[in-house]
Amino acid sequence: MDRLDFSTPKILKWFTGAGHTNKGKVIGISQPNPLFSQVQLVMATSESNFNEDIKKDFYIPTYILSEDASQSDDVKLPDVPTCPVLVFINSKSGGQLGGDLLNTYQSLLNKYQVFDLGKETPDSVLHRLYLNLEKLKNNGDEFAAKLEERLRIIVAGGDGTAGWLLGVVSDLKLSQPPPIATVPLGTGNNLPFSFGWGKKNPGTDQNSVISFLKKVMDAKEMKIDSWHILMRMRASKEGCCDPIAPLELPHSLHAFHRVSPSDDLNVEGCHTFRGGFWNYFSMGMDAQVSYAFHSERKMHPEKFKNQLVNQSTYARLGCTQGWFFASLVHPSSRNIAQLAKVKIMKKHGEWQDLDIPHR
Repeated sequence: MDRLDFSTPKILKWFTGAGHTNKGKVIGISQPNPLFSQVQLVMATSESNFNEDIKKDFYIPTYILSEDASQSDDVKLPDVPTCPVLVFINSKSGGQLGGDLLNTYQSLLNKYQVFDLGKETPDSVLHRLYLNLEKLKNNGDEFAAKLEERLRIIVAGGDGTAGWLLGVVSDLKLSQPPPIATVPLGTGNNLPFSFGWGKKNPGTDQNSVISFLKKVMDAKEMKIDSWHILMRMRASKEGCCDPIAPLELPHSLHAFHRVSPSDDLNVEGCHTFRGGFWNYFSMGMDAQVSYAFHSERKMHPEKFKNQLVNQSTYARLGCTQGWFFASLVHPSSRNIAQLAKVKIMKKHGEWQDLDIPHR
């Protein structure tokens, strides 16, 4: 594997690697000061130029994103943006900073190219977009064709949210999938940190967002490995009940599907699941802690104010589950090999047992 240069953010091919501001206002001045008027004029002109630069580099016209995707002959299109972006934000992430980040992106860009993942899933957005692009290209729309070539995606959230977007893009099986840049808005942010985007939650003001957009435009593309996982669990002998109780899982885990009984991968007497992951996969106690964190944040969002509080909550849940004293609290869980057999597939399709040493 090549050594990563952490000084420069990487935008992954496959995957890469915010708020309100007070604007100057004139408030009932009957005899305006000439100096004040001059300052106001400079501010207005500067803001106008600033908005034009944002449009030139990142803006996606509404007709590309609309349901009917039909270009009006009466509308004069601008030049194709240098780096058109779709923005997906988990508004519940980052100690509730996601909501501020959403507002800032929507104020800078076309509000229809910025999506709240709590209200609309990336599956539906990207399916609609690529159907629109295909339709427009077939009708001779060169703008749409060039925009598709330059398109990049920004996702703001934790590692789970980033993995969710990666999975959706992967499932689309596009000939040229858009690279994805990650805003570190979660608790751990291991994925964005690995590719040069940092670990700390970002600023949500306009300057911070513009700075990030410019980094996305300049970022180098880098490929990332995707891992596929197959999990088999013995079926209950006392009935046909699913061995897993219904859970309200986060969206990032919805990519794991139950294999149908008619599938070749299915084995009699077992429940088989398949899915994928990007940076790490966990089972057992740490997965239980992650789910407990997800559930508590959903029930009491007001308690998750910032990244430090989130990390403290994670540590507390780990302690209550016996995470740091697993060998004492759960003697049978000292080694994963006592609970499950882990196999890896070699290049030629042969499965081989993974040797997990005892500690």
